[in-house]
This record gives sequence, structure tokens and C-alpha cells, in this order.
Amino acid sequence: MHTLCARGTMKPEINAAVGFLSRFLRIKGHVNDRQLQTFSQTLQDILAEQYKHHWFPDRPNKGSGYRCIRINHKMDPLVGQAGQRIGLSIQQLYLLLPSELTLWVDPFEVSYRIGEDGSICVLYESHPGTNGNPSTTTGNSIPASSVTQVSAMVESHISCKEELLVLGRTSPAKPYMMTVSS
Repeated sequence: MHTLCARGTMKPEINAAVGFLSRFLRIKGHVNDRQLQTFSQTLQDILAEQYKHHWFPDRPNKGSGYRCIRINHKMDPLVGQAGQRIGLSIQQLYLLLPSELTLWVDPFEVSYRIGEDGSICVLYESHPGTNGNPSTTTGNSIPASSVTQVSAMVESHISCKEELLVLGRTSPAKPYMMTVSS
């Protein structure tokens, strides 16, 4: 796949993931607008470069593990790089971001889970068109008037269903089937 084509098709997904992480820094970190812009742009560039050979719109699950952003007992190195670019240490990032965060950035869908037992929430979802480009997009962008609500969400880690109501998502989440074997 041609690099420019790959970058072009992953831009909405990367923007959704970066916007999600940036909101935590804005709400909890008292990061100024210039720092937030630098963090966002740096992380967008890092992710685009990292994913350019691991982005398969015709097979969205291929490479999913490689595109997973993970913060647990270890800071995701890509997020760490962007944070250090604006002067935040890894320890400061741990204080600003959820301690157990998994963020999946896949073609046509960005989803996350906070906590090992948390619900999987969809941040961004689109459907491939006939030419492989998204035909419709659903997702959430937070209007300025919702910052107080989002701040409360960040602090309390409310449930996925409640969060989607706060963020204004209008489309239903994809059904996930979990199987358990003994």
C-alpha cells in the first residue's frame, strides 16, 4: 500500500485517538493551549509514521495489536515521546492519564477500555465505501459547553453507557460476542 494513501485513510482514526488522550491532559493537567497543540501534533505524526506499514483497511483486524496504545504499569512509548516533547515526564503522564488504559486504533474504528475489567467503548466508527474510503462517520466530538461534564467523566470513570450519553454518541456500538470456555 502506498504510504500517502495509508496516511490519508488513517487520519480520522488517529485524530480520534489523539483527541481522546489530549482531553485528559487539558482537563486534568492544566496544560496550556500551545503545549496541547504540540502534544497533539507530535502524537499524530508519531502514530502516522508508526502505523504506515501496519494499516490495512481491507483487513482492519490485521495489525491491531501493533496499533494498540497501552498504559498500565508501563507508559506507552509513543505517548511518552509526545509528552516529553512538551516537558511532561513519564511520572506526570501517569498522573494525567488513566492508569489502566487500552486504546485500539484500527481502520474504521477507534475504541478504548479503562481498567482491566472495564467496558469497551467506541470513540470513532465509520464504514468503508466502495472505494475503501469511509462513507459515513459516527463518533463524538466534545463541544466546549460539555467540558464540565467531561471533566466529571474523567474524574469518575463513569460507565461506557453513561459516557456515551455525556459525549453525545448517537449510533449504537457494534455488538461484541464473548465466548467463555472451561
